[in-house]
Amino acid sequence: MRLSPPQPSPASGRGSEVTRVQRCHAQHGKSPLPLAGKGWEGAKRRLSSPRRGSPPMSAPARKTAPLSPSDLKDQLRALALEEGFDAFGIADPDAVGDAGTRLRHWVAEERYGDMGWMAETLDRRVHARAMWPEALRVVMLGMNYGPDEDPRTVLAERSLGAISVYARGEDYHDIIKPKLKRLARALLALAGTGDVKVFVDTAPLMEKPLAMAAGLGWQGKHTNLVSRARGSWLFLGAIATTLDLPVDAPMGDHCGQCRACLDACPTAAFPAPYQIDARRCVSYLTIEHKGPIPRDLRPLMGNRIYGCDDCLAACPWNKFAELGREAKLAARDENRAPDLADLATLDDAAFRARFPKSPIKRVGRGRFLRNVLTAIGNSGDPALVASARAHLGDPDALVRGAAVWALSRLLPAAEFATLAAVQAGAEADAEVAAEWTAALEADAPPRT
Repeated sequence: MRLSPPQPSPASGRGSEVTRVQRCHAQHGKSPLPLAGKGWEGAKRRLSSPRRGSPPMSAPARKTAPLSPSDLKDQLRALALEEGFDAFGIADPDAVGDAGTRLRHWVAEERYGDMGWMAETLDRRVHARAMWPEALRVVMLGMNYGPDEDPRTVLAERSLGAISVYARGEDYHDIIKPKLKRLARALLALAGTGDVKVFVDTAPLMEKPLAMAAGLGWQGKHTNLVSRARGSWLFLGAIATTLDLPVDAPMGDHCGQCRACLDACPTAAFPAPYQIDARRCVSYLTIEHKGPIPRDLRPLMGNRIYGCDDCLAACPWNKFAELGREAKLAARDENRAPDLADLATLDDAAFRARFPKSPIKRVGRGRFLRNVLTAIGNSGDPALVASARAHLGDPDALVRGAAVWALSRLLPAAEFATLAAVQAGAEADAEVAAEWTAALEADAPPRT
């Protein structure tokens, strides 16, 4: 049964959406910008430069009467809205339920693939206070990056590449972290005491369970956060603090009997609801995985060349999603549906120039070309044979191996065998040589 979600209630009392502060101030006749005025301007001038030294940041002495914890929270929420965040909530660091137990099971099953740091940092990740025992609260913030089109549309255009929505604009880490630092410094200035640390997907912190505890949403069956107001399109950031701020009520699960996200996965990466096997996930395979993509999964990937949005886009709660308002996160036109033939021509310098300020740049040209050539192999387009053949002599063995597989999918069997007779014997890399052998031995798809 497909879930038919109700319209979020403005009086839900969750305290997780920053727009609630506007309603609160309107009800009580207050300005929607409670920090406007000379006092706040002075605080901004004093904090115009980041404090030097190792984190955590510490508060400057406050010369006026201290604010109550509730007032601190309200003013921080208002500032978060000004910074462009769309969801706000506060949680106790330990309020993550059985998330730690589930993570231990996931690691024990070795479903993390190449992401060895998940096992190495397990104990710190399970116990949020292990990184910073003095932390009393975690301020969780969400930034909407809702797309202006259905990202699945490009999947039907097999000669074009599909890039995940989050990677079509600038790297969200570089956008969100400065905003978090400004908010953290403002919190210290307002409180006149305390310490803070900020996190954007770069530390062993369970952001999604903490966001659920803070009332921002819940972890859906696809294991990602779902918001009643934003659907599946939220970036998360966190500010840990020693300040004892009021916590928000956790958000309950609203997935019901729906399994749209599970059924949408092209590689069957969900062994059960609320469980993911990263080793089968297209996002993992195209971004985190360093070696050749497993042969049995390559045909299932279609033209997805960086990440995958299928499970996110399938969520019915997206009916309430809105277009993201941070311009730097908006899709660049050249990243909406790039031509695979054009991408296949990129050398290292051209790759870096093609994706400035982009998260795509971090995977490097080799892994990216591996993805592009896999998509070329799935395209069924004979016009792309030349693009694949050009990489049989590529200096990167990962790229050469992907080119072999692509050609085995595009060329008639006899022509591929003739090419292998010339090229395979000269291949010095064992993995690439194995690609030639496997392609010749495999039951090839119908060729014309």
